[in-house]
Amino acid sequence: MEKMRLDKFLTSQNICSRKEAGILARKGEITVNGVICKNADIKIDAETAEVAVKGKSVFYKKYIYIMLNKPEGVVSAREDGACPTVVDILPDEYKRMSIAPAGRLDKNTTGLLIITDDGDFTHRMLSPKSGVYKVYEAELDGDITETDVKTFKNGIKTQTAEFLPAELWLPDADNKKVARVRICEGKFHQVKRMFAFCGKEVLKLRRFSIGSLHIDEKLAPGECRLLSAEETDLVFLDNLHKNA
Repeated sequence: MEKMRLDKFLTSQNICSRKEAGILARKGEITVNGVICKNADIKIDAETAEVAVKGKSVFYKKYIYIMLNKPEGVVSAREDGACPTVVDILPDEYKRMSIAPAGRLDKNTTGLLIITDDGDFTHRMLSPKSGVYKVYEAELDGDITETDVKTFKNGIKTQTAEFLPAELWLPDADNKKVARVRICEGKFHQVKRMFAFCGKEVLKLRRFSIGSLHIDEKLAPGECRLLSAEETDLVFLDNLHKNA
């Protein structure tokens, strides 16, 4: 069982600051297991204690995992001096001290992004050893050809970078300017650079899935929701279905 100070507990759940917790306690506005607690530095069992602030129960979550449908024009970072970040656009109740995007999407790339305060989860997801595949959909300025498909399948080597073999296909055979790509790397501007090697410019790019976790199509750009434990596990299950 995890023991922590009451004020730290409330701060970790984004209820208030430690200073504010002390004030609330002295006012008698915090209860622990049904008893008013006027000392915010007492230690509680974070996983089993029944804590309420102003009569509203606080349910402990050690880590938080958020699915964001990332919109254009937002930076995949915790802080940025010039542009709004994916953390900036989260609802206040989801913001925690150490929360950050797990990986990144380019400023104008949209779609599935996971934001969490679980560093081990992020490290595991991004580690090449985990082999977590991602699927992107790209809108291009030219038609996809069989040569392009073979080029992606064989891997791409340029003067400045080398990309592992990737799967490229058309989700709609009648529209050869929209393609999906399945990769297990996450190099800088990777998908755009791979298409540039084939002489094509990416006009729009959206991430659909990470492992077997798919974007929730009910989420409008900029909207988010919490992930369940079952959904976070899907990240590490490979999705081999081509039409993902």
